[in-house]
Amino acid sequence: MSYDDVEIEDMEWNEELQAFTYPCPCGDLFQITKDDLKIGEEIARCPSCSLYITVIYNLEDFLGDSSKQKNLEPPKQHPVAVA
Repeated sequence: MSYDDVEIEDMEWNEELQAFTYPCPCGDLFQITKDDLKIGEEIARCPSCSLYITVIYNLEDFLGDSSKQKNLEPPKQHPVAVA
């Protein structure tokens, strides 16, 4: 069973770890990466103990620009006047 349910907004982005983190009672940090979130992972684990938390987030927020670009039309070409 999960130690706690934590909203992604309550977690902090750690640039060094390249992961969202949240304080663990053992003194370390629960961690989950953006790549984990993109594939639908919702469990952030602590590397120092057996505890884990369930991260509550909207998967669509982490699908990235690549999925948004698929829905974009190609750039339109504009005629060029030749003098």
